[in-house]
Amino acid sequence: MTDFLPKEVRAGLEEARKRDLRRRARLRVFAGDDVYPILRFWETGFALDADQVVHLRGLVDIYDGPRHLYQCLIVASGVEEGELICTMKRSTVAQDRPALDYVREENAPVGYLPRD
Repeated sequence: MTDFLPKEVRAGLEEARKRDLRRRARLRVFAGDDVYPILRFWETGFALDADQVVHLRGLVDIYDGPRHLYQCLIVASGVEEGELICTMKRSTVAQDRPALDYVREENAPVGYLPRD
């Protein structure tokens, strides 16, 4: 059906679709000082608006509002149909506490009292 629409109308519809996706997007990519909204997210990658960024590689952080979700390593990115498709090599879930060097028992005490 869009084959019969004028080029200007198709461009306007595509811009409206992108604007709606950007407005509804909660996920954001932080690459250094730059921040980009994520249009689509899946297990091995995500899509950004190609009008905002043309190339992205390296270590980035993904946030859902103020909450840090992942730290990702982007190894490849390419533009497809107006979206920058980023492929992740690894995606590590962000923790709110430091990693443990040992296994914590499920019923272990939270703390110890001194013997005074």
